[in-house]
Amino acid sequence: MATLIETAKLNDVDPQAWLADVVARVADTSITRLEDLLPWNWSPLTITAAKDA
Repeated sequence: MATLIETAKLNDVDPQAWLADVVARVADTSITRLEDLLPWNWSPLTITAAKDA
Protein backbone atom coordinates (compact mmCIF):
# COMPACT_ATOMS: atom_id res chain seq x y z
CA MET A 1 0.00 0.00 0.00
CA ALA A 2 2.85 2.37 0.83
CA THR A 3 4.32 1.81 -2.62
CA LEU A 4 1.04 2.70 -4.32
CA ILE A 5 0.66 5.88 -2.27
CA GLU A 6 4.24 7.01 -2.83
CA THR A 7 4.06 6.26 -6.56
CA ALA A 8 0.95 8.42 -6.83
CA LYS A 9 2.67 11.24 -4.92
CA LEU A 10 5.75 11.03 -7.15
CA ASN A 11 3.47 11.51 -10.15
CA ASP A 12 1.72 14.54 -8.60
CA VAL A 13 -1.52 12.60 -8.14
CA ASP A 14 -3.68 12.74 -5.02
CA PRO A 15 -3.34 9.18 -3.69
CA GLN A 16 -6.79 9.08 -2.10
CA ALA A 17 -8.55 10.31 -5.25
CA TRP A 18 -6.51 7.99 -7.46
CA LEU A 19 -7.09 4.87 -5.34
CA ALA A 20 -10.81 5.56 -4.96
CA ASP A 21 -11.19 6.08 -8.71
CA VAL A 22 -9.14 3.03 -9.65
CA VAL A 23 -11.07 0.76 -7.27
CA ALA A 24 -14.33 2.03 -8.73
CA ARG A 25 -13.21 1.66 -12.36
CA VAL A 26 -10.99 -1.41 -12.45
CA ALA A 27 -13.81 -3.96 -12.82
CA ASP A 28 -15.25 -2.14 -15.85
CA THR A 29 -11.90 -1.51 -17.53
CA SER A 30 -10.78 -3.73 -20.38
CA ILE A 31 -7.55 -5.62 -19.74
CA THR A 32 -6.01 -3.80 -22.69
CA ARG A 33 -6.79 -0.44 -21.03
CA LEU A 34 -5.53 -1.15 -17.51
CA GLU A 35 -2.42 0.94 -18.14
CA ASP A 36 -4.72 3.98 -18.22
CA LEU A 37 -5.28 3.48 -14.48
CA LEU A 38 -1.59 3.71 -13.57
CA PRO A 39 -0.73 6.93 -11.71
CA TRP A 40 1.43 8.32 -14.54
CA ASN A 41 -1.37 7.76 -17.11
CA TRP A 42 -4.40 8.35 -14.89
CA SER A 43 -6.84 11.17 -15.31
CA PRO A 44 -10.04 11.34 -13.28
CA LEU A 45 -13.36 10.89 -15.02
CA THR A 46 -15.17 14.14 -15.53
CA ILE A 47 -18.83 14.24 -14.64
CA THR A 48 -20.83 16.06 -17.26
CA ALA A 49 -24.31 17.44 -16.95
CA ALA A 50 -27.07 15.36 -18.46
CA LYS A 51 -28.03 16.33 -21.98
CA ASP A 52 -31.29 18.19 -22.44
CA ALA A 53 -34.09 15.79 -23.24
